[in-house]
Amino acid sequence: MTVHEITFTLNGMAQSGMVQSHTTLLTFLREGLGLTGTKNGCATGECGACVVLMNGEPVNSCLVLAVEIDGAEIVTVEGLAQDGQLEPLQQAFIDHTGTQCGYCTPGVLISARALLNRNPSPSEDEIKDALRGNLCRCTGYKRIIEAVKMAAEKEG
Repeated sequence: MTVHEITFTLNGMAQSGMVQSHTTLLTFLREGLGLTGTKNGCATGECGACVVLMNGEPVNSCLVLAVEIDGAEIVTVEGLAQDGQLEPLQQAFIDHTGTQCGYCTPGVLISARALLNRNPSPSEDEIKDALRGNLCRCTGYKRIIEAVKMAAEKEG
C-alpha cells in the first residue's frame, strides 16, 4: 500500500494531505476531508452526483484518483457559497425549486457552474448538453434548466 503526499487548492484554500494510491477523489473528499456535499451515487461515473471542478473543468470524482489532484485546483459544492452567502446559481435553484430530494443537486450545481464560467449566456440546448452527465430522478429537469437560465440572467 503506497501512500503519497499531495498539495492542492480546495475551494480557494491551499491544502495538503496523505492519500493511498487507490483512493478516489470522492472518497478523499468525503472521508478524508469531511466534505460530504459531493455524493456517491454510482461509483462508476454514470450519474454525476460526485461532480467537482478540477482546474475549472467538471470531473466525476469517483473516477479520479486522489493522487491526480496534486497541484490542482478543486472546487466542491461547499466552495460555491462565499462568506455565508449563496451564489446566484444556488439561489436560483431554491427560487425555481430546482431540487427535490437534493441528492443530485451538488453535481448538477457544479456542472452548471462550469457551464456559466465558460459561457455566461448559454442557450437552453447548451444547458441541456452541459447537464447531460447528471442524472436526476426527481425533478424531470425542467426546473433545473429554468434555474440555470435565471442564474445566467442574474450573473450576466
